[in-house]
Amino acid sequence: MCEAWPVHRMSIFTLASGCVFSHVSVHSLCLCLDPEWASYKLGIFICLNCSGIHRNLPQISKVKSLRLDFWENDVIEFMKKHGNLCAKAKYEAKVPPYYYIPQFCDCLVLKEQWIRAKYEREEFVATRVCQDPCSAGSREGFLWKRGRENRHFRKRRFLLSAREGVMKYYTKEFGGPKAIISIENLNAMFQTDKIQHAHGLQITYNTDGQRRNLFVYHESGKEIVDWFNAIRAARYHYLRTTFPNVPEPELIPRITRNYAKEGYMEKTGPKQKEPFKVRWFCLDSQERNLMYFKKPLDAFAQGQVLIGTMDEGYEVRAGVPQGVRVKKKPAITVVTPVREFVFICENEREQREWIDALNGVIAQPLTG
Repeated sequence: MCEAWPVHRMSIFTLASGCVFSHVSVHSLCLCLDPEWASYKLGIFICLNCSGIHRNLPQISKVKSLRLDFWENDVIEFMKKHGNLCAKAKYEAKVPPYYYIPQFCDCLVLKEQWIRAKYEREEFVATRVCQDPCSAGSREGFLWKRGRENRHFRKRRFLLSAREGVMKYYTKEFGGPKAIISIENLNAMFQTDKIQHAHGLQITYNTDGQRRNLFVYHESGKEIVDWFNAIRAARYHYLRTTFPNVPEPELIPRITRNYAKEGYMEKTGPKQKEPFKVRWFCLDSQERNLMYFKKPLDAFAQGQVLIGTMDEGYEVRAGVPQGVRVKKKPAITVVTPVREFVFICENEREQREWIDALNGVIAQPLTG
């Protein structure tokens, strides 16, 4: 009978052995420096969140707890010979620069498909032939899109072409596209809570001087993540072609982006005497815009506030200007060269988060 080691001895053993089992090196999405789970079939340490995903992949991964389970000597030896750095070298040998590697705060479908892409489909092993960004940024298929007026989701055909630099979608089987979207100002972000679907994706673009929101989903997690990465590939192709001298580390964050902060606040008018109204706010740090909507899933913003730099006279303060009367709730004042904008937050935590997010944008240098 094989001797089994208690979990705490396993942890001590791995530390004392001098082997490197860096969890972050493989599962950067977890940012877990002290993982308490492991896939003893792959030979890697993982966090609690990832352990649930691995448990659903029994054909490629089997999970044990470092604290609750016992470890046989042969399993320990297997872990010792492998580890996370070895797994990274094998399974992440050819991750394309545009492919999104999820972080801890990202939604489940991104994490699950990243793990499946690596270990189940082995998409990034050294023997795989990588698609160039132009080819990877071309895709055609159907997505369920929310209607602008009727609010219902309907099946629509989408066409993405990195070579042509556009994305199109069609509402009718025959005829021209309903919209032709330039990849130059195209963005995509997962919005599962906002859309109330586990695979919800928000696509934004500029049209007639306004930012337009599209809300889509697909029942297949793989399909919606493939669409997301195809958009990223098309964006990468555009940026790499348009700005050939920009270093890769500066280019990658500009492919797609999430909003720096979203949520409800109450706003008043320019005289600061008008009734406060609840609005949904989105802070786009790259565009330096604080947009507000009547409802979270509106196609267009009702208005926006440009957020400049401190040198230009922009500032965010806790509280309200003297003489302004508000409810007994936390508030913030955004100071601009033109006027002061007063917003009421839902609670003190939201107030702190909005102040931090806005200060982050104000501190950013202007880019050309």
